[in-house]
Amino acid sequence: MKKDRYIYPAIFDNGSDGISVEFPDLPGCFTCGDTEEEARQMAKEALALHLYGLEQENEVIPNPSKLSDIPYKNNKTVVFIEVWMPTFRHEMEA
Repeated sequence: MKKDRYIYPAIFDNGSDGISVEFPDLPGCFTCGDTEEEARQMAKEALALHLYGLEQENEVIPNPSKLSDIPYKNNKTVVFIEVWMPTFRHEMEA
């Protein structure tokens, strides 16, 4: 079922060469950025694109994990990323 708003946890991994981002609930959804701001923006774009692809393929969109269910270690931070799909869908279909 398509929703207008999605919020998923992302794991930000701070490394010497930047910040890598992965979404534990969405296998294959990865991105990165040089700064926190860039990593957050790239995470929003990656999340929206990944979810749009699942919608287009009529795939099941998994529920987001609870914060307490996400394992992470040193140099990693869990950040919730929100996307508003109507605007993204419009841009993709224009």
